[in-house]
Amino acid sequence: MRDFKVATFARTWVGGRIAHVLANVATVLLSAWTTLIAPDVSLAAEKPNVLLICVDDLKPILGCYGDKTVKSPDIDRLAARSVLFERAYCNQAVCSPSRNSLLVGLRPQTLGIYDLGTNFRRSRPDAATLPQVFKQHGWRTEALGKIFHVGHGNTEDPASWSVPHWKANVVAYALPESKAKVGLTREEALFANKPAKDLPRGAAYEAANVPDNTYPDGALADEAIRRLQTAKQKSDEPFFLAVGFVKPHLPFVAPKKYWDLYDRSEFKLAEVRTPPTGAPSYAPQFGGELRQYSGIPESGPLADDLQRALIHGYHAATSYMDAQLGLVMNELDRLGLAQNTIVVLWGDHGWHLGDHGIWCKHTNYEQATRIPLLVAAPGAKVGARTTALAETVDIYPTLCELAGVPAPSGLDGRSFAATLRDSAVPTKDHTIHVYPRTGPNKTPLVGRAIRTARHRLVEWKKIGASAESAELELYDYEADPFETKNLATEQPSIVAELRALLARHPEAKPQLTAAPATQPAKDKPKPNRNALFDSKDKNKDGKLMRVEFLANQPDPDEAPKRFPQFDSNNDGVLSREEFVSSGSKNKE
Repeated sequence: MRDFKVATFARTWVGGRIAHVLANVATVLLSAWTTLIAPDVSLAAEKPNVLLICVDDLKPILGCYGDKTVKSPDIDRLAARSVLFERAYCNQAVCSPSRNSLLVGLRPQTLGIYDLGTNFRRSRPDAATLPQVFKQHGWRTEALGKIFHVGHGNTEDPASWSVPHWKANVVAYALPESKAKVGLTREEALFANKPAKDLPRGAAYEAANVPDNTYPDGALADEAIRRLQTAKQKSDEPFFLAVGFVKPHLPFVAPKKYWDLYDRSEFKLAEVRTPPTGAPSYAPQFGGELRQYSGIPESGPLADDLQRALIHGYHAATSYMDAQLGLVMNELDRLGLAQNTIVVLWGDHGWHLGDHGIWCKHTNYEQATRIPLLVAAPGAKVGARTTALAETVDIYPTLCELAGVPAPSGLDGRSFAATLRDSAVPTKDHTIHVYPRTGPNKTPLVGRAIRTARHRLVEWKKIGASAESAELELYDYEADPFETKNLATEQPSIVAELRALLARHPEAKPQLTAAPATQPAKDKPKPNRNALFDSKDKNKDGKLMRVEFLANQPDPDEAPKRFPQFDSNNDGVLSREEFVSSGSKNKE
């Protein structure tokens, strides 16, 4: 299957779906579709499948977004059957808070979580995540690769999934010279929730002459194909399959053939390589994440040759990921699942490639916050583009509406399902995103940013401080698309207009503090294991399936290893006696 390199996306969305839903009027509905008189999206299919494709660090430098250099044929083909959002933005340009926005439906400033290591359930222990809501309404939910951020102290969320999460390492190498001589590199350790102090730095990029599935994204595509094949055999159970590709996140590793798609000498460096004139000194950042890798200077500007190598690596990693996506989409088509499947492609945030002298994400600027967003769905427009504004938190209520699933109350986002039916329908007049910084005198600040179709205003202040104390940035993307100058002092009327939009939002919550230290084991009362069994036995059948045992475990990466220790008769389920008696011997 991996020899079939070029995906073909020529399938329409209609026939099988209508035959399944209203066989006696199939001819009439097919005629209506071909004349683009689409039914309401929420009624387009009975329990449609969901294929949620999350891509780490993918900015919209793609052929379908007008880029002439990158080779992204498979994403471009997906765009040809989707609605493409030209003005989509993340809610914070860093992995974990951005993924919380997608999966919990709440912005970072609502949760009070702006860092990588704080799990969202510390803020909202009873939150019903996007996949969890689908699971509650009859979907089989599965996660492959990077969906929630795992690492830097953060963990998976077993309650969201019908089966345990399938892991793909963000940092992985094929060549010995790229790795630590012994053990892990520091970034490998951080993503594995292991101590990283004094560990060596791994390579920032690698081009190995190896098969695609030597690296995690290739193995991930293979697993996604297997999951789709299994889902085909369970036609009575809709699936929610989240596939999280880890490239083009650092390190930029990809098989050599994807590097060979490009001539490094033809890459152009950023036109503007200095921060915006008049911007606060703390607003930019200068590549701290990148500088954790070998061959990158710990401070100061990067040499032009190194910049070209990194830009080349980002493009190669993007093309590699694109090809893996193509394999998954090929299989979705081959199995006849596409016509009743909602497909979303989402990048968690953008990435600076030397513009403003900045590398990586971690800012409130355009290159870090603008994201690719494609949605293909039964009843939606095909091959359409929209300039309607969208933000990551809008995806949760949109998928609920498309699938006919009631969305929980209190979500921060707004469904854009109407825009999928008619790409000219507006969504909202602005989006909002944030980033924290340490300001003068080590003052903790949060920059809340309003992005309209034309402008961005960033208000930097201490949480709870008066608006008058804030430092402001203003950019006009029609007059100054490269953000060369902060216009806040020159255009007070625009500032006032955008601050009025900002005033419609509640004040940001401060970052949650570290969890209190746990009591020593001797001070902990022994748990009532019978009561614990009853709480886990959701269907009250007197036994625990593996998924019930794993739900809400405090150590989701280790808990699956304990299940066989409890299952003394190896029948795949736990009786009350097995659970209670084994619990005295095993940590549960």
